Amino acid sequence: MRMRELAAVMAGVSFGMAVLPNMTAFAADNNIDYRRKVVGIAGIMNNTSTGLNDPVTRAEFANMLVKASTYRDFLPTTSSVSVYADVPATAQYASSIRIAAEQNWVTGYLGGLYKPEQSITLQEAARGILALLGYTSEDFGSSLSSARMAKFYALELNENLDRQPNEVLNRSDCINLFYNLLKTDSKTTGKAYATVLGCELNSDGEVNPLGLADTNLKGPKLVTKGSQIGNYVPFNVQEASIFVNGDASSYEALKSYVSSSYVVIYYNQTAKTIWAYIADEDVQSGRCAVRGTVENIYYSSSDVMTPTSITLDDGQEYKLSSSEMQFAFSVYGSIRVGDRVTLICEKSENSNGDATYTVVDYVED
Repeated sequence: MRMRELAAVMAGVSFGMAVLPNMTAFAADNNIDYRRKVVGIAGIMNNTSTGLNDPVTRAEFANMLVKASTYRDFLPTTSSVSVYADVPATAQYASSIRIAAEQNWVTGYLGGLYKPEQSITLQEAARGILALLGYTSEDFGSSLSSARMAKFYALELNENLDRQPNEVLNRSDCINLFYNLLKTDSKTTGKAYATVLGCELNSDGEVNPLGLADTNLKGPKLVTKGSQIGNYVPFNVQEASIFVNGDASSYEALKSYVSSSYVVIYYNQTAKTIWAYIADEDVQSGRCAVRGTVENIYYSSSDVMTPTSITLDDGQEYKLSSSEMQFAFSVYGSIRVGDRVTLICEKSENSNGDATYTVVDYVED
């Protein structure tokens, strides 16, 4: 993976210093914002920023289980069979329910029903989470339910999860539950479950998702005004986890931005995650996209081979601080005066409101 793409992701998910190994355990343990971003980047839940108090259905939870497993790479958009009488093959989560049932992560009810719209309880969710960790019915003897819950608590999978076994879970509960899953050692591998999805733990035992973000990242891609976002990524955008300028967002919000202006995106096909950056005029600070024609490339007086900044036809100066950006705009690179480019920049403002831009990536038009 190119270093400029990694740099874009590292700052783009707005973790800042929080993702570095010296982040305190307290911050992750008590910060739902951090946890929801980790779960979102891992591709387990879509749109982790809204509806946190909404109950999660059994159908939705089956989908989360599959997305938290290696089966995520083989999850078809439609199912060819109906496993339960009340889950037709055309149902939204039919494929996920079929996979989860076949793997014994979920069970149905008497009469061949799954009750997909019924809210998931902690006890039901614990079964699926423990199954992902490699535990089977044989591990719990004759008293399955109580033994499962005892193991669930022993593994501290209930961290930040104040629910009784028969209580239903909301989206916030599921964020905590799947974050706890990622931190817990798998019975099968003996390593943190996060490694299954390409993540790793930092020195404080919390999840550092940058490994996943760096895996098979594609981009940047320029999505022009009025375009169909689905034409730029090889998966269903409406089912993706979406971040706009580092904050968890939604398909509708991204669609709205594209309808009025251009957007630059990166995506991870495995995690079905999109990182989008919107036009400069809509951003006060942080990452933004700027589009224009290169008018000047400036060099320092002490090093005439290494460019220090450029200007576009908007008259604004854009600093080149990384060696890769300096190379791209140097005589050895591919960008020349007169070329049209889209820049991904780090924007900051001083107390007078004057903006400074540093280029971290680019797209050649």
